[in-house]
Formats: sequence, C-alpha cells, structure tokens
Amino acid sequence: MVDAMNKDVVLAAVQARYGARAAGQTDLPLAQSCCGSDSSCCGAQPTGVNEFSADLYALDDMDELPLRAALARLGCANPIAVAALHPGDVVLDLGSGGGIDSLLAARRVGPAGHVYGIDMTDEMLTLAWQNAAEAGLGNVSFLKGDIEDLPVPDASIDVIISNCVINLAADKRKVLTEAARVLVPSGRIAVADVVIRGGLPTGSPFSEALRNDLYAWGSCVAGALADTEYTQLLTEAGFVDTEVDIVRSHTTEDLFPQGLPSYAELEPPEVVDGILARFASAVVRAAKPGTPA
Repeated sequence: MVDAMNKDVVLAAVQARYGARAAGQTDLPLAQSCCGSDSSCCGAQPTGVNEFSADLYALDDMDELPLRAALARLGCANPIAVAALHPGDVVLDLGSGGGIDSLLAARRVGPAGHVYGIDMTDEMLTLAWQNAAEAGLGNVSFLKGDIEDLPVPDASIDVIISNCVINLAADKRKVLTEAARVLVPSGRIAVADVVIRGGLPTGSPFSEALRNDLYAWGSCVAGALADTEYTQLLTEAGFVDTEVDIVRSHTTEDLFPQGLPSYAELEPPEVVDGILARFASAVVRAAKPGTPA
C-alpha cells in the first residue's frame, strides 16, 4: 500500500504511461484482424507485447479481433481461460485497457449477457470503444472510473475479471472491497495479476527502493502483493474459496528489460536476483458467499 500523499503520484504515473501506450494504437488502420495481417499478433513475439503478455491467448481466440486490441494487450495471464463464463453472465473487467479481455468475454457471454469495462485512462477508453465497434460486438460497454471506487451498482455483476491491473492500484483493500460490493451473491472473481511469492524481504534496501520506483509501479512490479497478502485481503473483503495459482515465473530480464535501475547496486547482484525471482504471474480466484436471487 502507499500513503495518501503518494497515491496521487502513483495514479498520475500509471495514467501517463498507459495513456501513451493507448495513443500509439489508435492511429492504426481499421479493418485489420489480429491474425492474418502484416503486423500480426500471431508470431512468436508480437510487436509491442512485453514478456508478461507473450503467448497468453490461443490463436483461435485472437482471430477476428481488431489488430489494435491485440497489440494493446498488457496482461500477465489469460483470465478468460479460467473465469468459467456462461451465456447470459454480466461481467466486469477491472482496468479494461484496449478491451481485449472485454471483447473475448463478450463473445463468451453472448447477446444475452453483457460486459462492462472500467478504465481510468481516456486514451484507453477511446481505443476500447474503437475496438468494440470494429469487432461488431454490441454487448460490451466501457466506463470511465477508478477500480477503487467502481461506478457500478451493488450486487449487479456475476463475474469480475482483470488482467494485471490490481497491482497498479494504490489501495488494493479498497479494490477488493468494491469487488465484493458489486458482485451478486455467489458471484466470482477471476483475475490475473503479478504476485510476490513469500513477499519482499524486510530490511532490504533494494526492496525499499523498488517500492518507491514509479517506473516499477507502472511495470506491474513495485505494487505487487505477496501471494499470502492477496488471499488475506480477499478473506477480509468477505470472499471465500480463495486461490492464488502461479502460472509463470519471471526473470530479472522480464521485470527490467531495459536493465536494472541504479539502486540495484544497494545489494549484491545475487541478492537482487533472488528478490526478483520471487515475482510471478498468477491467477487469483475467489467467490462471494450467498445464494443467487
């Protein structure tokens, strides 16, 4: 968590970073699908996709999606693959970005269901609406909002998904409390996120500097929760059947592809590498107790 003074700083840094990423995609030409294009997302390493985001989606899922949606994907796992969506479900996508997971979810829930994407960045919302229109999906809507204060009524959502976004929030406890509020009884949350196995070591100068690195916040690193803290916060928010399943470990090069920051010199290289080896992508699941109406 960060204190109230730093929260606005983190928020501004995250908005600026992802707003710039979205702006780079809105100028791509229309009427291109992901697969079968010159700038295809179907290669071994799509243009603009980081190591977190590579190879997360089946090619059949990506086919016929707008190219811009594919290139704007910034997730760390595939929540759609584990969310067990059904026709008619109402789905909420926290931090929907360019809309790839919202569009995939909209296909799964069909015309009887609906998907709402929430994002705080105007550029991402513009991109998401463009992608929805190009995909021809009428059962998806994108709303501007903060995932710590969802613009969604109580008990109105069947399933919450999210892809590597909750770690960007300054107050994760508030995010998960809001998630519990908007879910119907027996509703489910299935999100992908970066976690720290065992948490960061106490008394580590590198760990302390990492937590205050705005670049590392925007890279889904500095704001990550310990796996045990994730389940604790879910339980405190009222969820049951909590699970944190690791799906991908990350190397130092994954986390800092441009090279380690200068503060890595605060501790020996083997210590720094050992700390960074704790970071992993995970799928987090939980359920809201109760009987559906």
